[in-house]
Amino acid sequence: MRTTVLFAFLFVTFLGVQAQISTPQPSPAATISQKVGLTDVNIEYSRPAMNGRTIYGDLVPYDRLWRTGANANTKITFSDNVTFKGTEVKAGTYALFTKPSEALWEVYLYADANNWGTPKNWDATKVAAIIKVEPQNFPIKVESFTISIDAMHNNGAELAIYWENTRVAVPFSVPTDKKATASIDKVMNGPSSGDYFSAGMYYFQAGKDLNKADAWLTKATEMRPEAYWYFRQLSLVKAKKGDKNGAIAAAKKSLEGAKKGKNNDYIKMNEDSLKEWGAM
Repeated sequence: MRTTVLFAFLFVTFLGVQAQISTPQPSPAATISQKVGLTDVNIEYSRPAMNGRTIYGDLVPYDRLWRTGANANTKITFSDNVTFKGTEVKAGTYALFTKPSEALWEVYLYADANNWGTPKNWDATKVAAIIKVEPQNFPIKVESFTISIDAMHNNGAELAIYWENTRVAVPFSVPTDKKATASIDKVMNGPSSGDYFSAGMYYFQAGKDLNKADAWLTKATEMRPEAYWYFRQLSLVKAKKGDKNGAIAAAKKSLEGAKKGKNNDYIKMNEDSLKEWGAM
C-alpha cells in the first residue's frame, strides 16, 4: 500500500515538473506597432525560418492561397480608413493572405481574422481588398519570415514582406492631411461648445473657480442655445454662486427646451429647482 501511495505521489510530482517546462517556438510570435502619419498600424504574426529549405515554389507553393506566416492568421489593424491602390479599407482588423507566383503576387485583406490558416470556406464578401504587386529580388537572404512597415512618409507607407530572396511591397495611404487639417481648424477656430461645457462642468464639480465655470457654461449656451442640458448645469452653477435670479433664468430656459424635447427627467429637475428657488 505504501509503495502504491509513494508511486502516485512521485507520478503527480513528475507531472507538475513537466507542466513547468518551456521551450522556444519554431515560429515565434512577433508584433509591430507603427504610427504612419497620424494612423496607428499594428501587425501580429509568426516568423517561420528557412532552415535550409526552398521557400517559394516549394514550401510555399505558387498560385495557392497562403496564410502568410505560420500558426494563427497574420493580423493587421488600422486605426483609420486606409487606401490600397484606390481601394478604401475601413478601420479595423484584417487577416493577411497572399497568393504568391513567380511574376505576380495577390495580397488579400480578409475581414474575418479568427481563422487558423486559410479559411475552410472562403467568403468573397469578406475580402476588403485585393492588391496585385510584382515581387522584387532581395539581395540578402532573409532567414526568418519578416513583415515590416517601410518607406514611411506623412501620407502613407509600404507593407513589406521579406523571406528568402524575395521582397513584396504593398503601398498604402493614410488620411493624414484630412486629420491634420481638421485638428488645425478646430484649434484655430477656438473651443467648441462642448469644450466650454466640459471645462465649466469640471470646474463646478471639482469645486474650483465658480466664476470661470459660470463664464464657460454661459459661452456654451450662447453657442448652442437649443442645448437645454447646458442651461440646466448653468442654473446649478449660478445657484451655487448665490445668483438666484440668474439660476432661475437659466432653469426656465432649460425647462422650455426640455418641454420641446419631451424630456420628462429634465422637466422634473427644472420644475423642482424652480419651486425650491421660489419661482413656481
